[in-house]
Amino acid sequence: MSARHTGPVAATTPTFIGMPKFPALAREALGNTQQRRNLAFATQTIRGKRAAVVGEVGDWEALRLNGAAVKDEVLAHLDDYLIQLEDKLTAAGTTVHWARDAAEANRIVVELVRGKGVDEVVKVKSMATQEIELNEALEEAGIAAWETDLAELIVQLGNDRPSHILVPAIHRGRAEIRDIFRTRMAAAGRPAPETMTDEPAQLAEAARLHLREKFLRAKVGISGANFAIADTGTLVVLESEGNGRMCLTLPETLISVVGIEKVLPTWEDLGTFLQLLPRSSTGERMNPYTSIWTGPADGDGPQETHVVLVDNGRTHVLADPVGRQALRCIRCSACLNVCPVYERAGGHAYGSVYPGPIGAVLTPQLRGIDNPIDASLPYASSLCGACFEVCPVRIDIPRLLVNLRTQVVDAHRGRPSAEGLAMKSAAWMFAEPGRWASMQKGITASSKLLRGKRTLQHLPWPGSVWTDARNAPVPPRETFRQWWQRTHGESR
Repeated sequence: MSARHTGPVAATTPTFIGMPKFPALAREALGNTQQRRNLAFATQTIRGKRAAVVGEVGDWEALRLNGAAVKDEVLAHLDDYLIQLEDKLTAAGTTVHWARDAAEANRIVVELVRGKGVDEVVKVKSMATQEIELNEALEEAGIAAWETDLAELIVQLGNDRPSHILVPAIHRGRAEIRDIFRTRMAAAGRPAPETMTDEPAQLAEAARLHLREKFLRAKVGISGANFAIADTGTLVVLESEGNGRMCLTLPETLISVVGIEKVLPTWEDLGTFLQLLPRSSTGERMNPYTSIWTGPADGDGPQETHVVLVDNGRTHVLADPVGRQALRCIRCSACLNVCPVYERAGGHAYGSVYPGPIGAVLTPQLRGIDNPIDASLPYASSLCGACFEVCPVRIDIPRLLVNLRTQVVDAHRGRPSAEGLAMKSAAWMFAEPGRWASMQKGITASSKLLRGKRTLQHLPWPGSVWTDARNAPVPPRETFRQWWQRTHGESR
């Protein structure tokens, strides 16, 4: 079989739904010191760049407020704006398709590609297509889906999964990328140069040469969209490498998979987001490539354009008056870059294409909290609030996390659990002053046996669940009651 017809090898990591809970995955990730170094360096670098360009904007908070207001307006009248968007897209010559879920979206795209009689497509980096696992659906249909973003290419060739919204291969070092290119590029097309080192310029040149032949022969391109303008039927894609521009302009047919929350009401609204998104994501004043198109144009770019509008759980999120804030998200990844949990655990621990704080609130709402990984995500946070401070559309992620934790507890209410037993025991003890006083005496008596120690190193089960993960302080040698009686001469 020729290289042209050899599709990407399927990822060998477990499917997202089948992954263990966040604590188990995070514990494994914490042991990967190389990944932790990579994440710390990359996120700190991006944070610094973002802070510098945001500091240049005198009315940054006003921009955030405006961005949040525009997105809330869309969510409050989403049905109207979607109908308007469909009308404008259709009038511009684009065919609009509606997909209730991932399966329907994948079926539509596969049928469109098959209808063109091709066995490969080139793809712009797209979170929506990752969410619905489009690449896997295309591969099952015998169609090779070539990722053209540099980081996505690294992930694809390495049989890996993305670990960051903006920089999917953030967990990989340069030496690892060099080895992936050397060992895997040849099976997918043009091999890497034999003299290639791990210098970034040489790695980028190897990717450019590898992808160029795919760009030039591709008949079908697939993209997402950062924004879809309702009053003009315009789609917008922002990127930094130029691969997206190649995918959007060279193929004869362009299929764009767009989440229904990506709508902006008017062309004027785009100006706000073209200031918010680049600064928050790449730390740039504007993206090097901003592609904007309104249907096909004779003799210029794709002559056939399709838009697949995908729900896939978004109307469920919309129904929650608190949780719907998550649909404001413009996928900038700023919350990941400031999150202390993400920086240490990495993206794979979240078991979703949306890692970090936004993934912890968006994924459980899109997929539900019926499986262990999604039920654990709202707890993957210290609630420090840094994510809200940097969010360009002011998503109150800490509030959403607390709201989701309540939903998780409510969903399991009445079921036997160690936590439930502990709470019942505590309620029994607190119900009678004498029981509480007796317990206090026992604790203070035991503390006297720990003379000279400041923390409890290990307690027997179930106390070991706490002490094995945290520094538990030694209990005081006297209670407040005892102190009061000693210093005031009266009982309390």
